[in-house]
Amino acid sequence: MKRLLHYLKKNRREAILAPLFKMLEASFELIIPLIVARIIDTGIGNRDSGYILKMGGLMILLGIVGFASSVTAQYFAAKAAVSAGTAMRNDLFSHIQDLSYREIDAIGTSTLITRMTSDINQVQNGVNMFLRLFLRSPFVVLGAMVMAYTVDVRTASAFGVSIPILFAVVFAILLVSMPLYRKVQKQLDRILLSTRENLLGVRVVRAFNRQQSEMDEFSSDCRSLYRRQIHVGKISALLNPVTYVIINLGIIAILWLGGGQVNLGRLSQGEVIALINYMSQILVELIKLANLIILLSRASASLSRVNSIFEIHSSLGEGSSPLPSAPEPGVPMVAFRNAAFCYGDAGEPSLSGISFEAGPGETIGVIGGTGSGKTTLVNLIPRFYDVTSGSVEVQGKDVRTLCSESLRSVIGVVPQRASLFRGTLRDNLLWGRKDASDEELWRALETAQAKEFVDSKGQGLDLSIEQGGRNLSGGQKQRLTIARALVRKPKILILDDSASALDFATDARLRRAIRENTEGTTVFLVSQRVSTVKNADRILVLDDGHLAASGTHSELLNTSAVYREICESQLTREEMEKDGKKTDF
Repeated sequence: MKRLLHYLKKNRREAILAPLFKMLEASFELIIPLIVARIIDTGIGNRDSGYILKMGGLMILLGIVGFASSVTAQYFAAKAAVSAGTAMRNDLFSHIQDLSYREIDAIGTSTLITRMTSDINQVQNGVNMFLRLFLRSPFVVLGAMVMAYTVDVRTASAFGVSIPILFAVVFAILLVSMPLYRKVQKQLDRILLSTRENLLGVRVVRAFNRQQSEMDEFSSDCRSLYRRQIHVGKISALLNPVTYVIINLGIIAILWLGGGQVNLGRLSQGEVIALINYMSQILVELIKLANLIILLSRASASLSRVNSIFEIHSSLGEGSSPLPSAPEPGVPMVAFRNAAFCYGDAGEPSLSGISFEAGPGETIGVIGGTGSGKTTLVNLIPRFYDVTSGSVEVQGKDVRTLCSESLRSVIGVVPQRASLFRGTLRDNLLWGRKDASDEELWRALETAQAKEFVDSKGQGLDLSIEQGGRNLSGGQKQRLTIARALVRKPKILILDDSASALDFATDARLRRAIRENTEGTTVFLVSQRVSTVKNADRILVLDDGHLAASGTHSELLNTSAVYREICESQLTREEMEKDGKKTDF
């Protein structure tokens, strides 16, 4: 709640004026029954048409002023709510950007999307309705009771009995239904998650012919939501008939008591009508208040979920030291010192005891079986994760002591999954470096073996890229992401299995071009292919999170059983005999 109040303080004027104008509208509404009473008693009773027209004109004037007050209140309420929602959404997005991969992995992408969209929208709607009704409804209820007692104390005693009963019934139903509404919201979140997973994985679902099973599972979730909504709906449905029964009993009591007062001459017919109108106003406002509280309970649950994300902080403490402009002589560009890493609550470490050094301009190949820790190893260099023990150094500095912006400004990363953004090709390439010239962009495309297919599109750097690069093939996307990294002219280039969709000939040309055009850059080549890493200056062989061996291709063929086993699965006997002397293990 403190966080929400913080956002509302930025729109303090609107948050104060909205309920004030609503109360002004309610004040005019409370005057109307008294005017109706005057029309009945004086105008109709005396058949004075002039008086009726005058009072009718006054009612119209009050209606116009009340309508203007209502519109003004809704404008201020909407402005305050939308501004608070926008600020909260922006802050949440910024907060998520500061989270490390560890926290994002633990929370889940679908959860973060739901919090930023559905939950903040619920909070925004709750704020809007709160500013409009939370003061107005109690004000009308209490005001109607006060006005009724000013008309006639004895007859208004019906209000003193029926109103407490109404409050008791309304809040009893709310106490039962509010927890059920929270369960409904959770079930709705489950359906949203299932929908997102199926839409994103629609190709996989169809490829494995799982449409029917997925539809059955979705139908089961929907039926569960239906049952919960029907259950809570039945309970909430009691609200209207019960309140109407109580109100009508109150009206009967007013007619009974008021009729006697009319016969005694202590009360006029118009005043009885005014009392009935006040009772009707109370009924309407109590129902509005009940619906508002239900809405606020949903908004409160959503606000709690949003706050739970704000309360999660990055496990990566921000360093303060800038990266040296150039490595000192003899200092390796990248060094792992007995580094180990474990994902979250995983029992076994993904990496352990990793030690090696990579100098400026050196090409390091990283190879190993699936799950051996190749991607994890290179993710430690730009500090996407922190080591659990040991250290990772760049230019002789522990990455944990470096400013993340300074560290990542010298690193070009091409992830396993090629990711492009909606816009033009130029927009995507400029992610590498904002001030890069068109000539530099074309040079990067040429090195990445992407210039030919870009030319064939006929749009040059203005080539339109759809979200996620949907209008490009897998190989085209990979080459463009490599070009984007090359635009940065990084000191450290990490290619994480980024050529898996390329044919062998294109892959070979790409590696040759990178070697020729990235002089002085330390390159990490992560791949499952022996052909990709065999010409590296040094190859790191990972096996179940351990550094099994390190050396050149020919050295490893003769010294590493793990590496030789990988080669035997990919190379012919003639190629292996050509590359290194065969040794029995």
